[in-house]
Amino acid sequence: MDPFSSPAPSSGSSGPSPEALMDQVKTQLAQAYAEEFLETVRSKCFAKCITKPGTSLSGSESSCISRCVERYIEATGIIGRALFSSPR
Repeated sequence: MDPFSSPAPSSGSSGPSPEALMDQVKTQLAQAYAEEFLETVRSKCFAKCITKPGTSLSGSESSCISRCVERYIEATGIIGRALFSSPR
């Protein structure tokens, strides 16, 4: 049996409910999204905005990071709405 197959239901099964499984999947997806978000911010925004790494951010670096993060959030929102609102 492959890892994506579910076992045949048995009459005495006390496994997790479909709602519990859905909650678990949602939690895992949210965690994956957060990790992807942080990686993108780290790699793209840091590379773009931090020209002279030091012990603190300059005002322009801080502003650049804020704008970069805001634009990434806006872009992912636009993409998400386009994907989920398009007819299938």
